[in-house]
Amino acid sequence: MKNLKLITAVTFAFTMLMSFNAQAQEFKDLDKSPMDVAAFPADYKESDKLVKITYSRPQLKGRPVEQLAEKGKVWRAGANEAAEITFYEAMKLGDTFIEPGTYTFYLIPDENEWTAIISSDLNVWGSYFYDEKNDVARFTVPLLKTREALEAFSIAFEKADNGVTMHIGWGTLRVAFPFTIKS
Repeated sequence: MKNLKLITAVTFAFTMLMSFNAQAQEFKDLDKSPMDVAAFPADYKESDKLVKITYSRPQLKGRPVEQLAEKGKVWRAGANEAAEITFYEAMKLGDTFIEPGTYTFYLIPDENEWTAIISSDLNVWGSYFYDEKNDVARFTVPLLKTREALEAFSIAFEKADNGVTMHIGWGTLRVAFPFTIKS
C-alpha cells in the first residue's frame, strides 16, 4: 500500500512538472537595440513633463553611422519601431505649431544637415510605411562633428529659452533640434 501511494505521488509530481514546463511562458532574450526614453524634465521625480520620446538604441559595433542611418533617406530614429514623441503642451518646431499628443519622430540624415519629421502616424515599424502626407512638422539643422564618440544612438533634452533642445548623437555626429513652447 505504501509503495502504491509513493508511486502515485511520484507520478502526480512528474505529471505536474511536465505540464508546468509545457505551459511555461517563453521570454525573449534581451533586445540587441534596447528601448529607452528621454524626457524633459529628465528627473524621474518630476511628473509634470513637457516632452518625452521613446526610441530604441542601436549600437554601432564597428559599423559607420551611414550604414545604419542612410543619408538622404527617411530613418526611424533608432531601431525596431519608429521613435514616438509625446508633447504635453503645444510646441513649435521651426515655424510649425504642434498640438499636444503623440507622434512618430523620423530623421533624414544628410552630409551636412539632418531633418526632423514629426508625423501623425503611430505604431509604425521602421520607416517602411512612411507617408509624407502625414507630416505635421519638418525642421532641418546643421550636422556637427565631435571628437567624442557615442557607441549607442542617444537622445537627450536640455532646457532652452522658452522650451527645450533635443540633442541627438551617434558616433561623432551631433544635431540639436529646438522646440519652443507655443505662446
